[in-house]
Amino acid sequence: MSDQIKHECGVAFIRLLKPLSYYQQKYGTALYGLNKLYLLMEKQHNRGQDGAGVATIKLDIEPGKRYISRHRSMASNAVADIFEYIQKKFADVSPEKMKDAEWLKANISFAGEVLLGHLRYGTHGKNSIESCHPFLRQNNWMTRNLVIAGNFNMTNVDELLQQLYDLGQHPKEKADTVTVLEKIGHFIDTENQGLFDQYKREGLDDNIEISKLIANDMDVAKILRKSAKNWDGGYTIAGILGHGDAFVMRDPVGIRPAYYYYNDEIVVAASERPAIQTAFNIPIEDIREIKPGYALIVKKNGRISEDMFSEPQEKKACSFERIYFSRGSDASIYRERKQLGRLLCEQILTAVDHDIKNTVFSYIPNTAEVAFYGMVEGIHKYIKKYQREKLLNREDKISEEELTEVLCMAPRVEKIAIKDVKLRTFITQDADRSEMVAHVYDTTYGLIKKDDDTLVVLDDSIVRGTTLKQSILKILDRLGPKKIVVVSSAPQIRYPDCYGIDMSRMGEFVAFEAAISLLRETGREDTIEKVYNLCKASSSLPKEDVVNYVQAIYEPFSDQEISDRIAKIITPKEINCKVEVIYQTLDNLHKACPGHTGDWYFSGNYPTPGGNKVVNRAFVNWVEGKNQRGYL
Repeated sequence: MSDQIKHECGVAFIRLLKPLSYYQQKYGTALYGLNKLYLLMEKQHNRGQDGAGVATIKLDIEPGKRYISRHRSMASNAVADIFEYIQKKFADVSPEKMKDAEWLKANISFAGEVLLGHLRYGTHGKNSIESCHPFLRQNNWMTRNLVIAGNFNMTNVDELLQQLYDLGQHPKEKADTVTVLEKIGHFIDTENQGLFDQYKREGLDDNIEISKLIANDMDVAKILRKSAKNWDGGYTIAGILGHGDAFVMRDPVGIRPAYYYYNDEIVVAASERPAIQTAFNIPIEDIREIKPGYALIVKKNGRISEDMFSEPQEKKACSFERIYFSRGSDASIYRERKQLGRLLCEQILTAVDHDIKNTVFSYIPNTAEVAFYGMVEGIHKYIKKYQREKLLNREDKISEEELTEVLCMAPRVEKIAIKDVKLRTFITQDADRSEMVAHVYDTTYGLIKKDDDTLVVLDDSIVRGTTLKQSILKILDRLGPKKIVVVSSAPQIRYPDCYGIDMSRMGEFVAFEAAISLLRETGREDTIEKVYNLCKASSSLPKEDVVNYVQAIYEPFSDQEISDRIAKIITPKEINCKVEVIYQTLDNLHKACPGHTGDWYFSGNYPTPGGNKVVNRAFVNWVEGKNQRGYL
């Protein structure tokens, strides 16, 4: 999107079901798991460039030997940086020892059977190495160690923290990552103690034997059920216990994505399906989606199950995954993005007065390319229909010149704007920096008929509109079109996200700015005060009793009125051409992405109670001039 936003993290999990020697013999390397983890992470690098991390656990290591390894990085190429660090561990190992899987496992870090990787896009806290997953909760008892990494955001951190305080804990930080780690860790401790006491009552005195029994009998599903009882948010969380039990859990609404595959050699899970397909050369039909409210659980003994830990709710999977966040190499996402483009054609044709001859079609960021293909296909379909009607429904004979013109009719598709990735806006003074920003994109000259052509440019989403106003529209205006139609394949973003996308401040949304502008212009400014008072009063209510009062800000106006005002807001004063803005409709979004109906950032219909609390808090922050997120 032209206004880039940060978004969901990514997880990658691998459990080797055979000894390392098996992979050495079959695949020629005992580092098979590490190699595949690297691929899984690289194929999801779109999901996190604030940092990355890797953790591995070795199974059945003798006491006194290190069995958990972890490394995190905030380098610009964090994944490569991590695996270069890991590779150095093996740099001085002789070729003969590299073939000795058992020696590697006993002597070299990261040579383990359970592997967890994470890619981070920060939506909370500072970008520091301490914020990078995986997180560790360490203990001398192997079965009490916990490693977690996730793609998640909880809306009720205050409530979860209070529960930890009530348990007697004192978390070191007010963050959902810490609360999740400590909540799961608490119930791991409880499970350990319960089993220990049970075996003691049964007359067992050998603590070493009891430890083995605990490792075998731990009920991971029960631990997750108790841990997640009061969670409100969107999440995919992967975890490994020190002795080797592992899980990947998905929120009850299915907001965040999670896929998995297993055979007799390996269990693998990731945030995106194509990453698994590519890394392991697996047909799409063999990859499963973790069901909402369920956890994929892999016991140390290799038993695999998908167990419910929370009652599934109506599925509201994030539609932004389909529009923008996930890589378009997924077959269904590719088809859906094309359909998003096709469904915009009727609005576009109306905006250009069906004048195909004098319209140039293009797109702005590369992420809009697939939707653009769909849009062009839709325009071609319209042209074929027009040609058919023109030729079949004539009473008189068509002239050769007119026939040639009808048959040659085709959309003018061009690459108009090209981002100059090497240009850096290093100047800090606002006036000078704005001038530099205006040159971030280059244009292709000579393709537009000055004052005759309409230029249609497709974007995958318009969040703030600042890049359009400060850069893109100014550059496109130099080409001389009579009108620029900016088309968004996503609907108007009106509300903050609180489930893992960094869109949390009301003032950042140009649709919100447009609605406020219209309220003031039409004498409805008292609506702002009424909504503020309602939102403020709701802050003391339980989240289950809160409704989204901010929807009232948009109610007086049609979608078209807000789109027209957005066009006015983003149009630079100094350009000559007219600017029109077209947004995808909610109905068409749901037609294109029927399996991902989560649309709260467009509609305000949050899938969990905590979402309503967050949007109201975000509005209060805006009114009070607090430039902070609506969630903690």
